[in-house]
Amino acid sequence: MAEHTEPPYLRIAAEIRQRILGGALKPGDPVPSTRQIAREWGVALATATKVLAALRQEGLVEARPRVGTVVAAPAGPAPVAAPGRPRAAAGGSDHELTRERIVRAAVEIADAEGIAAVSMRGVAARLGVATMSPYRYVTGKDDLVLLMADAVYGELAYPADPPAGWRARFELGARTLWALHRRHPWLAQISSLTRPLPLPNLLTHAEWALSALDGYGLPAATMLDIHVLLYSYVHGIAVHLEREAQAEAATGLSEEQWSEAQTPALTAIAASGGYPVFARVIAALPDGYDLHLDHLFAFGLTPLLDGLTPLVEQATTGRRPGAPEGTSRPPHG
Repeated sequence: MAEHTEPPYLRIAAEIRQRILGGALKPGDPVPSTRQIAREWGVALATATKVLAALRQEGLVEARPRVGTVVAAPAGPAPVAAPGRPRAAAGGSDHELTRERIVRAAVEIADAEGIAAVSMRGVAARLGVATMSPYRYVTGKDDLVLLMADAVYGELAYPADPPAGWRARFELGARTLWALHRRHPWLAQISSLTRPLPLPNLLTHAEWALSALDGYGLPAATMLDIHVLLYSYVHGIAVHLEREAQAEAATGLSEEQWSEAQTPALTAIAASGGYPVFARVIAALPDGYDLHLDHLFAFGLTPLLDGLTPLVEQATTGRRPGAPEGTSRPPHG
């Protein structure tokens, strides 16, 4: 008879369960994240996600925003539910379930563990309701992700009295988008520049950017190009927030450890003589180069706006950039 092999995620879940039931992990203590599980047990992130989903179903752990997954407080003397049968959470019931609660729970999971950890089953376990209950309000994960994105894009609003000048408004729009992506690193993972999400709250940010340019005489296509450029700048940097976390989980190396591991190869390239400027720049940084995404965003925003200024001024004054005063811009069309 062939030996029955237990799926890896169930084996790992059993080990973490034993830590909880044995008292090594107490209520409120953090449990290994998906990335830590992937690194410690040498499994894929998808497997690690199944581990935490199974433990959430049993009511042993819960996701807390800005904290991660922690050991859940006991719900009384009732025994732990068997795998696959979620225990009712305190105050949670199908009668109290709403779309807003489902979306909020999904956002909390994504913030704590990444977008890959979000599932309809996991959300049900998080809320302590029957597995199929969320489907009465949300058709599936794809629909849920759209609702999550729309919710978080609506977390920050713009002032009713906007700052003067297109540049100040544009900068505020960029910093607002960056703050949202910083708060929810998974946000940059769910869409591409060429396929924007049709979300009302995302359009709020587009409306702010386009309104900043309105009245300056720019062609409609140029206004949209500038708006897309701004969004692309924020998105292009923000996408690396979650990717770095995924890379750390996959390799088991922090960003600093990975950089140190590449030092011999980079040193050899610099010493080859084929890249003299690169070698000189590296030699000028004896302590190395620290890449901080927040700094990079702030550093790049100024030259981006500087580069757009002549374009806007050209449309306003009717002159080509660099042309002498009094020289009109040729009409379009």
